[in-house]
Amino acid sequence: MTHVRLFGFLFIFALSFSLYWWTLAPTVTLIDSGELILAARTLGVAHPPGFPLYVLLAHVATWLPFGNVAVRVHLASALFAALAAAFMTLLVIEAALTRPNPGQAGVSAASSTPRDRLPPNDHDPVDESPLAQASVDRISPADLTAGVLSGALFACSRTLWAYATLAEVYTLNALLIVVVFWLIVRWRRDAMQSLARRTEPRHGKLYAATLIFGLALGVHHVTVALTFPALAMLVISTTGVRFLASKQLLYAMLLSFAGLSVYVYLPVAGSQSPLMNWGDPRTLEHFWWHISGRQYRAYFDFSVSRIVEFVRLAIREFGGVWFPAALTLAVAGLGRLLYRDRVMFGFLVLVVLCDIGFCLAYDIAEDKDAYYLPAFIALTIAAGLGTRFAIGLWLAKVRIIGVRGYAASALLLAVPLHAFSSNLHVDDRSNFFVARDYVENVLRSIEPHALLLTSDWELYSPSLYVREIENQRRDAVVVDVNLLRRSWYYDYLDRAYPDLMTEVRSEVNRFRTELGAWERDTSAYATIAAQQRINSRFHEMVLAMVARSVKQTPVYVTSEIVLDRTGQNLELGNALRTNYSIVPTGLVFRVTNGNDRLPVAEPQLLVRGLSIGVYDDDDVVRKKIIPVYLRMAMSSGIYFAAQGKHEKAIEKFKLALAIDPGFQPAALALTRSRSAARH
Repeated sequence: MTHVRLFGFLFIFALSFSLYWWTLAPTVTLIDSGELILAARTLGVAHPPGFPLYVLLAHVATWLPFGNVAVRVHLASALFAALAAAFMTLLVIEAALTRPNPGQAGVSAASSTPRDRLPPNDHDPVDESPLAQASVDRISPADLTAGVLSGALFACSRTLWAYATLAEVYTLNALLIVVVFWLIVRWRRDAMQSLARRTEPRHGKLYAATLIFGLALGVHHVTVALTFPALAMLVISTTGVRFLASKQLLYAMLLSFAGLSVYVYLPVAGSQSPLMNWGDPRTLEHFWWHISGRQYRAYFDFSVSRIVEFVRLAIREFGGVWFPAALTLAVAGLGRLLYRDRVMFGFLVLVVLCDIGFCLAYDIAEDKDAYYLPAFIALTIAAGLGTRFAIGLWLAKVRIIGVRGYAASALLLAVPLHAFSSNLHVDDRSNFFVARDYVENVLRSIEPHALLLTSDWELYSPSLYVREIENQRRDAVVVDVNLLRRSWYYDYLDRAYPDLMTEVRSEVNRFRTELGAWERDTSAYATIAAQQRINSRFHEMVLAMVARSVKQTPVYVTSEIVLDRTGQNLELGNALRTNYSIVPTGLVFRVTNGNDRLPVAEPQLLVRGLSIGVYDDDDVVRKKIIPVYLRMAMSSGIYFAAQGKHEKAIEKFKLALAIDPGFQPAALALTRSRSAARH
């Protein structure tokens, strides 16, 4: 790495890591954060496909001597993201240095002409600049500027920045993809030089790329695998189809499989029975189910309409829609590549198309933006090359040379600065306590040693962190109703709540017999009778938990179970409402025998950062967390109003309006309660 490259790399790394440290979440966050932290801390197995490389590296981070465990794992994400941005700088520099002859841009490197052999009458405005008349290995200030601006743009992009501040796998995923791209592009440039000089190319960088590609498959294999067609096209376009019959291909495949061997971690970890042992991948069958994401196959549902979603996410990725400079530069970069280097053009376009194609066929939930990271990486590279073209055009055509010329080109700094200013309010999680407060508020709502049933992953995932890492409220028995449909979960319940599981052992065994048969052969449950049988045993088991517990300890359920009128909780909710009294209590409902109307506890709720105006429409806080607060505030307010306690009802309706001033049901109920209170 030359001094110029090293300067750009270190500058962007320091800038990015400082930004991510400044905006880092102070505690556990939503979605998979709690589960991943627990898996990392205990060397467990995370949800499919298990992310073995991420778990191992995040485990190292948990031993940092400062901050809570969540912050330590968040810092790992920040480190990976900062390195990804820094390597993006190197990648764009390498891509900018690769300039085949325009007349041969679409053929293999064997017949392409490197930059140092371009004829003097070449009409590339970049090459017409005196500063561009250097050897192919010499980096001009324009190349460095384009690389640094691209690294800064990627660092401030909405998706990378978002996942750099919390515990998730996607920044490591992005880092490894960018490193693979960088190594392949650098190998290609070296190979082009060797082939033009009639010397044998060296493949060290190609082998390194294939090894890292295999390791990357040990993070988020779907999005990494989506880049393979583009990588294969780039390699074959460089060496020719003879590569497919060469020993170099064999070496590359062996190295890739060597990296892929990181998945051996899963059965090894599973055999130790860690607290988080999702899928229990100790057997070959369970191992395959886990890494293949068998439980997610139901989400495959092709829809062309999702292209609109990609366009929307791409437009906002690098800043506001009113200043689409980054995408304009990306289009310019792709256009220039179409003329100068069709192989690189095809590579970037193929990355985008493969990524979009998969996402059209897969119904992604909260983290849909992360699945588009390969496409966003390709667009950032294109934007970097567009930046290089713009600088060269400025210097060559406007004829402003030297310091003044590059000062004028520095106007392009507005592009990453715009991304920074546009995404700061979204990606700054330095005061993000929503997940921790959500768990705290629910735990405040339930009495000691209570049973809580929930199907809310945004509650259950961070509660795992609170219980198992922070050792808070270990008296409470919190059961995820959805995970009860997974065999591996019962090992955790047996260890965490042995008394409850002993009480309902017979019901559990009956259901697990059906569950095991279903997991082995889902087609056997295609008939209505079989579905009714397994569902019946499931509900018998859950209701047995309630029946045995309610005699001894308080029982609570979360709102989505009680209020679900159409989804998979419908039957369970109906049974609870039929056989028990359901009373709103804080953020949950208390389940009681008979028609007893117990005094409603009124815990002081923490609502830090819980205003609907802060979050985008598709943000998980707005979609899943805020509705719970609104539902429970309304349920409590209606409950108090029905008892004539209108002052308490008014407090609840005001809470709902404080969170969402436009929530009309609360506004109407508040008016009615105020009127009733005056009379």
